[in-house]
Amino acid sequence: MTAYIQASGLVRIFRSSDIETFALQGLDLTVTKGEMVALVGPSGAGKSTFLNMLAALDRPDAGTLHVGDLDLVAANEQLRAHYRRSLVGFLWQQTTRNLVAGLTARENIALPALLAGHPYAQTQATADELLAAVEMSAFADSDPLRLSGGQQQRVALATALACRPTLLLADEPTGEVDWATAQRILALLHTLRQQYGLTIVLVTHDPRVADSADRTIAIRDGRTSSEIGHDDIETIVIDSVGRLQIPLEIRQRLGIGQRATVEIVDGVIQIKPVAPTQTAPKP
Repeated sequence: MTAYIQASGLVRIFRSSDIETFALQGLDLTVTKGEMVALVGPSGAGKSTFLNMLAALDRPDAGTLHVGDLDLVAANEQLRAHYRRSLVGFLWQQTTRNLVAGLTARENIALPALLAGHPYAQTQATADELLAAVEMSAFADSDPLRLSGGQQQRVALATALACRPTLLLADEPTGEVDWATAQRILALLHTLRQQYGLTIVLVTHDPRVADSADRTIAIRDGRTSSEIGHDDIETIVIDSVGRLQIPLEIRQRLGIGQRATVEIVDGVIQIKPVAPTQTAPKP
């Protein structure tokens, strides 16, 4: 499988007055072409920060990030603007971020391609094709902001694909709809992925949504912590400098606090808790 997204050692620091907040602390992540990956983790873990970097809306303070052949860290603003306009699609939780009030569903879908310089006739044909793909042809001339939440999100999905991107980023795409509607949107994502050769990265807090992806990647404290594949086995991710995060529930179960011993026993790495008053043995 071809690596389409390659992130290594990403660091992002937000500064306010004398306060520094580390949103990403050396995040490593690889996504293969055509894969659908769900990013999960607590609020503030760095998921949305990473998504903004993939969208070329933000730059890291350190590390590397490649999408296809494009180096998003080294790219100048002209290349990044072309990437945002033509190679990546956005699907946000709030439909008002996806759609323009006063335009019909067809006009909303055609607008990004028109702004990118596509011929008018082509944008109209593409809009009609995408309306059919998301099962919204009957609402082509409707004001999408007067439609139901699920219908709005389907129009928003079509709008995100107007310029034929190869990467689709979705931030809580089902966060404002009921589960039955969410399932319909997820089914469309899988269908459109196959139809248009998309790679999809989505952020979610809903484990049911995460289960629909090829892989679920947990981000904790600004680092890739663990991932779950089709075998439902959670594996801990070791980053480029050898760090790993032991899930909180395991640390609590074993009584592991701030320090632990690590040793190799019969070819197996053993991690054992160190009591607060105990001194870790010298190697």
